[in-house]
Amino acid sequence: MTSKGATAAVDTNPAEVDATIEAAARAAGEWAAMHSGVRARVLEGIADRLDAQAGELIEIAARETHLGVPRLTGEVRRTSFQLRLFAQLVLEGGFLDVRIDTADPEWPMGVPRPELRRMNIPLGPVLNFAASNFPFAFSVAGGDTASALAAGCPVIVKGNPGHPELSRAVGSLVDEALAECGAPPGVFGLILGREAGVQALTHPAVSAVAFTGSTAGGRALYDLACARPVPIPFYGELGSINPVFVTADAAESRTAEIASGLLTAVSSSAGQLCTKPGLVAVPEGAPVLSELSNAALPPTGEFLNEQIAAGYANAVEQVRAHPDVRVLAGGRPGEALLLTTTAQAALSAPDRLLHEMFGPATLLVTYRDTSELLALARSMHGELTVSIFGENADETTRTLFTAATRVAGRVLWNSWPTGLSVTYAQQHGGPYPATTAPGMTSVGTAAITRFLRPVTYQSAPDDLLPEPLRTENPLGMPRSVNGARAQ
Repeated sequence: MTSKGATAAVDTNPAEVDATIEAAARAAGEWAAMHSGVRARVLEGIADRLDAQAGELIEIAARETHLGVPRLTGEVRRTSFQLRLFAQLVLEGGFLDVRIDTADPEWPMGVPRPELRRMNIPLGPVLNFAASNFPFAFSVAGGDTASALAAGCPVIVKGNPGHPELSRAVGSLVDEALAECGAPPGVFGLILGREAGVQALTHPAVSAVAFTGSTAGGRALYDLACARPVPIPFYGELGSINPVFVTADAAESRTAEIASGLLTAVSSSAGQLCTKPGLVAVPEGAPVLSELSNAALPPTGEFLNEQIAAGYANAVEQVRAHPDVRVLAGGRPGEALLLTTTAQAALSAPDRLLHEMFGPATLLVTYRDTSELLALARSMHGELTVSIFGENADETTRTLFTAATRVAGRVLWNSWPTGLSVTYAQQHGGPYPATTAPGMTSVGTAAITRFLRPVTYQSAPDDLLPEPLRTENPLGMPRSVNGARAQ
């Protein structure tokens, strides 16, 4: 499934990997200390260049990934938007979380309180493993790179082998934006190749890792990060089936809406979305089943590459091989595949049936009564999302919400999890195996916190402190003083 005209990837050799990381280490202090306005201009400069060269970049991306031009056009818009959103965040300064406690000899705990000044500082060079399914938004200039640069960290991107030509083209735009703003050499670097990624992960100068990809690959890299002489944070987004629970009332009153929404969510981008719903629980005999079995299935498009196609085929075969699974609709080339089974079967064989099929397939699980529905919901493990379709906030939906909150990073009411919005309140994460760091998000402005750590200065003279902590607050950053918000 190699694209015609695609440029073959050339792996970065070990010497070049070391040089790239050492340059990032040299640049780390200067980049961290640069005025927030400079970092914001860099992010805006990358966004401007993406928009200006969108046509050429989309042409490359379509050739390398098989994704359609409309989808890629929207993704470029999302990518430039999130770069500008992080630029705005940098200028506002709230991410620094500046807290100041003045000295208090009468502090009620019985011991005088010293003067304490606390703020977040950058971790250092970040290694970003780019994803295959979002060649712009989760790749070279995507959210992980944007949030790390915004935090003040140099970034080394391990380019995805599915789009090497695009990676180099976007990398050049990042370099141009950094040079235009006077950033030190080494703030950004691009490496290619599996061995290059492992070498970079184990390099002592790398301070944190961002990863989006398979559970098996992510777990292997996570274990390497933990096994280093000095372990480092590994922010991995791995796998999720994103279950959907449809109550009896919703299944009866919103049949057409649920059927059409499911088909769109499963078929879009050939189902190669980390938020694609892979399990949908509906009542036994629900009209949505006949609606789906008779529906005209939308085209799915092509797989990104042969590896993903093979992984999808293996995952589907594992589910289809179960004697209680049958095909409800689809499955021909270019079509979604809708499988169905019972809640009893799913609960009896979760290892065979409740796992991710990364591609245009979903498993509809029929339940006989509310107790089976709730048992299924309680059987879920770490998920990026859980969706609930219901008519009323009754006892059933309340119990579903409780079960969903226990296992998911995002809980949705009467809506589908695809079409992830980049916002201030977004959470794209969840308990393991959805991610390796359930307290973090890889989408939205809160993603910047992954690449920061807090430092407190006690009784330090003003001229030794970082500017946001100084008494006069020369940068005008938002701060908390003795527990109260202040400017």
